[in-house]
Amino acid sequence: MTHEMLAALCPLLAAEASAEAYACGMESNDLEQAVWLRFLERLEVDRPLVDPQGWLRRAVRSEARRGRRAARRELPYGTEPADDIGPDPEQQALMAARRRALHAAVRRLPGRCPRLMAALLSPQDLTYREIAGELGISQGSLGPERSKCLGCLRRLLAAEVAASEPRG
Repeated sequence: MTHEMLAALCPLLAAEASAEAYACGMESNDLEQAVWLRFLERLEVDRPLVDPQGWLRRAVRSEARRGRRAARRELPYGTEPADDIGPDPEQQALMAARRRALHAAVRRLPGRCPRLMAALLSPQDLTYREIAGELGISQGSLGPERSKCLGCLRRLLAAEVAASEPRG
């Protein structure tokens, strides 16, 4: 096949692909590429084309039918897997590190604070009544005790953050 014939087939292929692409749900460039691939495969087998323009039109329609069949069989995802709204692995690692640092700081608190803060941070989502029963203190004293423990924790964490920052 001559270079001139290939150059003559390019505009025909572009026009045919653009006419068929919308109906089969494909991009015209994808359709063109599929037809060129079929053309190259045919050249490898070394079968000469008697009617190149006719073959090209038939190949475009054949690829368009293949695209329509694929579109009927393939079901799109509701959302793309990459579009998950959950945190990515880096964010998960950072959150886990913060959680470990928080729990380590809670363990260093004075008095009843470690037990109280551990109960408040529990994944079981305990009520004040359950926490009071677990710690053996009145439910009314939980609020003031919690405030005192949070103040201690805040000072402890502020000192750690200030100590870890580079100076100068």
